[in-house]
Amino acid sequence: MKMIDIIAAKKSGNAHAQEEINFLIRGMLDGSIADYQISAWLMAVCLKGMNFEESYMLTDAMAYSGDVIDLSSLGSHIVDKHSTGGVGDKTTLILTPLLAAAGVPVAKLSGRGLGFTGGTIDKLESIPGLRTSLSNDEFINQVKNIGAAIASQTANLVPADKKLYELRDVTCTVDSISLIAASVVSKKFAAGANTIILDVKFGSGAFMKTLEEAEELSVTMAEIGKRAGKPVVCVITSMEQPLGNAIGNGIEVFESIQTLNNEGPEDLTELCLYLGALSLLKAGKVKDIEKGKEILREKLIDGSALEKFKQMIIAQGGNIEYIENPEKLIDTKFAFELTAESSGYVNKLDALTVAKASKALGTGREKKEDTIDYTAGILLNKKTGDKINKGDLLAKIYSNSIESGHNSREILSHAYQISSDKPEKPELIIKVVESA
Repeated sequence: MKMIDIIAAKKSGNAHAQEEINFLIRGMLDGSIADYQISAWLMAVCLKGMNFEESYMLTDAMAYSGDVIDLSSLGSHIVDKHSTGGVGDKTTLILTPLLAAAGVPVAKLSGRGLGFTGGTIDKLESIPGLRTSLSNDEFINQVKNIGAAIASQTANLVPADKKLYELRDVTCTVDSISLIAASVVSKKFAAGANTIILDVKFGSGAFMKTLEEAEELSVTMAEIGKRAGKPVVCVITSMEQPLGNAIGNGIEVFESIQTLNNEGPEDLTELCLYLGALSLLKAGKVKDIEKGKEILREKLIDGSALEKFKQMIIAQGGNIEYIENPEKLIDTKFAFELTAESSGYVNKLDALTVAKASKALGTGREKKEDTIDYTAGILLNKKTGDKINKGDLLAKIYSNSIESGHNSREILSHAYQISSDKPEKPELIIKVVESA
């Protein structure tokens, strides 16, 4: 078998066999296939696409290219939730303890972020002392003991994905639906979950810009799950404006604690309850979504979800004072306010512009080795559909630099569009996609 023949086959639009994909992944990892040949193949895939069967075969080969975690000792239903990313998306921080409080174990592997803010691991590490690098035994034992753990991905988890993504990033092939689907789902398979809930976001603040793209990705991932015999359920949600009110790292933990205390923003709470209820439904704990939401709402009200979060933080070495006094997470040198220059209604709050304003504060990174500011961030006071009067506070900016604070406020001012007519509040949860 020769790599040039595999490239030629895909260039002609032909479907690959499992042996060809296995050969490609194996050769890429052992160095017997050159990067330039893998890059040529990636471009062919980007132009010609893959059918569902090929996407599944690629996902399977990637999933088993390195370590695979066995979570079978935790029970018959192990739920993993993943988001394709968006501005202010801190649902993992809330859902993990919330589901654990409802009796569904959550063993969550997450990553750091490259972009406007950090990833889930960066956000957690804004809590001093918290350790996210856990051995497999530590990870599994923690879930057994308290029902929840969020840890960083091991170096050898899906190494094929790491290598492919490096090449996709420099060859303009990141936007292939088949390659995105294989990347996302292969990590879920390797992480050991048997029920996978995927929050697929679209809009200004998401990677997928249109509903059509989100639907195509969702169908592909659901079909991969069907072929693997694992339920993969995709919830398509809007990211035209940020999720919740907090954007940053520690400030998103701050808002997560508020939400776990049943004092969170309406949209963030709504999405967490829905994703959580769907998880309970797929785990066989409830017979319908509404019952699941009712159970989870009670866990917010009675404090058991927040208590589970505290247990998880303590187990991973985090300073509990920052959970009991979460204002410590946003203890910056300076604070700036953005106020309304006219009266009316917020007609639009552009998520991407808000993300850029956050990054100006140092909340994100360009390269893996960049440092991020854990305490800086933005707290939105008004969102789409809200009535405002001239001089009202639109947002508060937390910064450790006067210059970055001013820059952030200037950028953020362009995120808001004010009109005299009251707009409809944007719909958050659009549809659910799962294989038949």
